Amino acid sequence: MNVAKTVIIVGGGLAGLTAAIHLSKIGLKVIVIEKNEYPKHKVCGEYISNEILPYFNWLSLDISELNPTHITKLDFSTVDGKTINCNLPLGGFGVSRFVLDAFLCKKAIENGCEIIHDTVDDVIFEDNIFTVKTSNNKDFVSEIIIGAFGKRSNIDQKLKRDFVQKKSHWLAVKAHYSGVFPSDLVGLHNFEGGYCGVSKVENNTINICYLTKYDSFKKYKNIEEFQNQIISKNPYLKLIFETSKMLFEAPLTISQVSFDKKATVENHILMIGDTAGLIHPLCGNGMAMAIHSAKIVSELIGDFYTGKIKTREELERMYIAEWNVNFKKRLRIGRVLSFLLQKTKLSAVLMEILIKLPFLMPIIIKQTHGKPIFIE
Repeated sequence: MNVAKTVIIVGGGLAGLTAAIHLSKIGLKVIVIEKNEYPKHKVCGEYISNEILPYFNWLSLDISELNPTHITKLDFSTVDGKTINCNLPLGGFGVSRFVLDAFLCKKAIENGCEIIHDTVDDVIFEDNIFTVKTSNNKDFVSEIIIGAFGKRSNIDQKLKRDFVQKKSHWLAVKAHYSGVFPSDLVGLHNFEGGYCGVSKVENNTINICYLTKYDSFKKYKNIEEFQNQIISKNPYLKLIFETSKMLFEAPLTISQVSFDKKATVENHILMIGDTAGLIHPLCGNGMAMAIHSAKIVSELIGDFYTGKIKTREELERMYIAEWNVNFKKRLRIGRVLSFLLQKTKLSAVLMEILIKLPFLMPIIIKQTHGKPIFIE
């Protein structure tokens, strides 16, 4: 293996696969190590802002092949059902991670990437070279490693990252449903202790994904009881659950979801997607951010290998700077919005203001979204 021309990506989700496609397109050898087989459902809102479409076109990814829904409108409601409706400034599309990740994997393989299904146990950095050790007793070496291992991983524990030292109180639940729901709409609905996103993906399927405080959830025997007793207090969510039929045998769940700040570079590993920072789901922009972060890191790695960027230190410094320019403000606004909406009195005041001044809603949405992503 030519270590100096090989990039290893730990994690083959949305961000990892996008980076693999980009890096292989510019002529680098790419190894993606992913523990799961494709296709696989993931806990995810499955709405993507149209800001990523120019970049996908450059990567020769025709998302229309997946028959996504085209989303142009937003419904937002508080716990008691007060609602605001508006058009989304850029719009977006709905597509499941089940089909999207498999689609990206296929493209990565066509580009010459090597996809290895294995679990990474450790990443060691010595003498300016990484060694990746897997549970199948294999070692891989590279000069550059991208961390794309998701919201929470055993690698985070190995690296002793700050956010894993604290207990997170958020739990996420997701399932697909059949039922009646507009294809051009994304709904963001609050309930006591959390909020829920609803939108359609391909095949006329409704994706419902919600985030809740674990302390609220643990009072109930199971997910169904929690949905009936707490989530359904919001009349919009009550109607959706009453008129929809779950297509999964059981909902998917993920615990310890952390929105704390994360370092963009740890032990010289360049972090992308949720591994670098997670925006609150109510902002509806996590998938676009993951894709955008893959573009940023891939362009900089390309500059590193062509000599435009001279040192690893410069590469890391430039990546951190680019990440902050594009995402730091969005993540901060997401945390502020989440705080406001979890405070009953504050959220009521906010809703009254937005109802009286509806033009403010698209402005707030723009603060959590980016501009169309082009390759210069």
